[in-house]
Amino acid sequence: MISDTIAAVSTAVGEGGIAIIRVSGPESISEVAPLFRSRIPLTEAESHTVHYGHIVHPENGEIMEEVLVTVMRAPRSFTTEDVVEISTHGGVISVRRVMDILLQQQIRLAEPGEFTKRAFLGGRIDLSQAEAVIDLIRSKSDRAFSVALKQVNGSLSQRIGQLRQSLLETLAHIEVNIDYPEHDVELLTAEYIKDKSRDVMEGIERLLKTGTQGKILREGITTAIIGRPNVGKSSLLNALARENKAIVTDIPGTTRDVIEEFVTINNIPLKLLDTAGIRETMDVVEKIGVERSKAAVNEADLILFVLNNSEPLHEDELTLMEQIHGRQVLCIMNKMDLPPKLDKDILLKYFDESAIVPMSVLEEEGLDKLEEAISELFFGGKLESGDLTYVSNVRHIALLKKAHKSLQDAHEAAEQLIPIDMIQIDVRLAWEQLGEIVGDTAADSLLDQIFSQFCLGK
Repeated sequence: MISDTIAAVSTAVGEGGIAIIRVSGPESISEVAPLFRSRIPLTEAESHTVHYGHIVHPENGEIMEEVLVTVMRAPRSFTTEDVVEISTHGGVISVRRVMDILLQQQIRLAEPGEFTKRAFLGGRIDLSQAEAVIDLIRSKSDRAFSVALKQVNGSLSQRIGQLRQSLLETLAHIEVNIDYPEHDVELLTAEYIKDKSRDVMEGIERLLKTGTQGKILREGITTAIIGRPNVGKSSLLNALARENKAIVTDIPGTTRDVIEEFVTINNIPLKLLDTAGIRETMDVVEKIGVERSKAAVNEADLILFVLNNSEPLHEDELTLMEQIHGRQVLCIMNKMDLPPKLDKDILLKYFDESAIVPMSVLEEEGLDKLEEAISELFFGGKLESGDLTYVSNVRHIALLKKAHKSLQDAHEAAEQLIPIDMIQIDVRLAWEQLGEIVGDTAADSLLDQIFSQFCLGK
C-alpha cells in the first residue's frame, strides 16, 4: 500500500515562462492546502480545476510565490492518486522556495520515475506503456515520437494481451485434459497444441519483424564519419546538422577528438560521430584522436567513409577499406566539383555501386542522395506503414525471442508426442515471458531498474 505523499519538479531546470511542481499521494491536497492562500480553500476545490493564489510560509504567512494550482482527485489522475500541480514562475529561485516549503510538510522528494511507477502500480498503465513514456520524452524524430505515443496508448499491450490470451486458453485446455481426462470437454490432441503454438509464434514473428526498425527509431543509428584528414568529414557533419558544429579549415588534422551530434534524416535519427582523420602521425594529441576514431568505428552501426575525389587513393585509405569491408558502409566521393583523380573501379572492388555516393559538400550537392542511401540501407527505402505496432525496446525484443523459443520447444514436443503435462511447462513459460513485457510477471528488482531510468519529476 502506498501511504506517503511525494513531490518533485516536473519541468526542466532553468529559466522559463513557468515551472510545474507535482505533488501526489493520499494527503497531497491536505498537505498543500495550508500553504496555499486563495479565494476557495484547496480542500473544497473540485477535481480538475485550476486556482489562482499565493504560496505562503506556514509559520508567518509571508507570501513566497504567486502560483496557479491544479487539483486532480483520485482516481482521475496520472498516478490514480490525489494530485496537486503547482505552476510557479519559471526560475530556479522560485522553484526552490516552493519546494523547500513543501518538503517541510509530510511530503518527501519523489524518486526518479516514481510518479509513473505509481501509475503502473495503480493499474492505470502497464509496464510496456510506462517504458514508452521514457521513449516519448527521449524521442529524436517525429516518427519515433509517434511510435512511442502508440505504445503509451497501449498498442503493444493489446497485441501482447491477445497472444497471452491464446496461450491461456491452451493452458486451460491442457489443465482440463490432465485433471478430468474422463470429461471430453474438447478433444485435446498434439495437433491442437501445435496449431495454437504456431499461431502465437507467427504473431511474435510479426512483432519481431519490426524490432530492427523500432530499435533504430528509438535509439538512432550510431554513425561514424571516417577518412583521412581534410577530406571533408567535418564539413559533412555540419551539412547534415544544418549548422556549424565542427571547426572546418584547410589544415589537415584540425579535428583532434570525436564530435557527437544528433540529426534526423528522413525521420531516421542518426548519432553522428565526426572522427579525427585516420593517418600515421607523430603528434601525441592527434595520435590519441586517431585511436578514439578507430574505437568509434568499431562501435558504429553505420560508417560514412569519406574520400577526396580530387586526389588518388592513399595507402591509409586502402587499409581502411580492408578493415571496414563487410560492415554497413556508405562510401562518399566528396569534392565532385573539383577535377577527378580518384579511381572508382578500385572502390567497386570493396563496395556495391549503390553504396557509393558522389557528393560536393561545399556546393551542397548530393545530400539528398546520401539521405536516400541511408534510408535504403536500413529500411529498404521506406518505413513500415504508419498503423504498424513497432517493438522498439531491447528488453521487449529479448523477451519475445525467449517466448518464441519456448513455444518452438512446445511445438517440437507435441510433434514427438511428449506427455501433455511436460508440454504445459513450455507453454506456461512462454505465457510468463510475454507477461514480463507488460509487467504482469515482472520481479520487483526489474521494476526498480526500469523506473530508475526516468527523470526525477516523471
